[in-house]
Amino acid sequence: MKLEHIRTFLEIAACGNFNQAAVNLDVSQSTVSARIKTLEQQFGRPLFLRSHSGAELTSAGHRFRRYALGMQHLWQQSRQEISLPQGYRTALGLGAQISLWEHLVTKWIPRMRRVAPDVALRLEADYSQSLMRQLSDGLLDVAVMYQPRQQPGLLIEPLLEETLVLVSTDPREVSAGWVEDYVFVDWGDVFRARHGEAFPEMDTPAVSVGLGALGLQYILENGGSGYFSLRVVEPLLAAGRLHLLNGAPRLERPAYVVYTDNPKDTDILQQALHELRAIATGE
Repeated sequence: MKLEHIRTFLEIAACGNFNQAAVNLDVSQSTVSARIKTLEQQFGRPLFLRSHSGAELTSAGHRFRRYALGMQHLWQQSRQEISLPQGYRTALGLGAQISLWEHLVTKWIPRMRRVAPDVALRLEADYSQSLMRQLSDGLLDVAVMYQPRQQPGLLIEPLLEETLVLVSTDPREVSAGWVEDYVFVDWGDVFRARHGEAFPEMDTPAVSVGLGALGLQYILENGGSGYFSLRVVEPLLAAGRLHLLNGAPRLERPAYVVYTDNPKDTDILQQALHELRAIATGE
């Protein structure tokens, strides 16, 4: 039994679709099908029920999933422990979305170095989907993200709420002028739903971006308006480079911390979570 077969099985179990699993794993659909066929031949029974709507685990698949998760985690943990630098007793992997990096991770690193100097830290900046996969694969112990997905073996808890405000490079009212050069920043599903409720009659903006930093750079160089994190634009507001649009609603964007329920070192994981919570609450 090969590790890529186990990973493929777990990816299909998580997303419920052979095609999507192939995209997520960056392999062909035929490769995904072949790997699952090999597993099913080894077990002598089907692991998935295929249909036009996707794939569901059979009873045998459900039973195998628990062991597959354990095998994958054991392999990843052994790799990390064996490759530890001399003088370190264990390692901890933390991931965060890029827009949370400066706010949380750059403050978290020195705090962890002070309280746990003999713990090697491995850090990743990525998007929610990739971070969830790395958590499931055992590559990360904890991650901070905006759009977690419920999965066996992982715990999710709210960490903070970011306030998004509508700003413009020119003083304006929300009732006039701001839509023409509005830059829509896609802050995720929750934001899109709340944005639609706040502006139900808005046409599709001419410019849309998937990363807040890019949208902010664009309007600062070319003029315009958009929704951005209050903590990011506060210095620009104070300097007069940006202006709050009067009458515009503030939109909240929740962020979550996701971590394994079976850590290799419970004390270290709890220390890491404690430091993240302290930073999130301003301690």
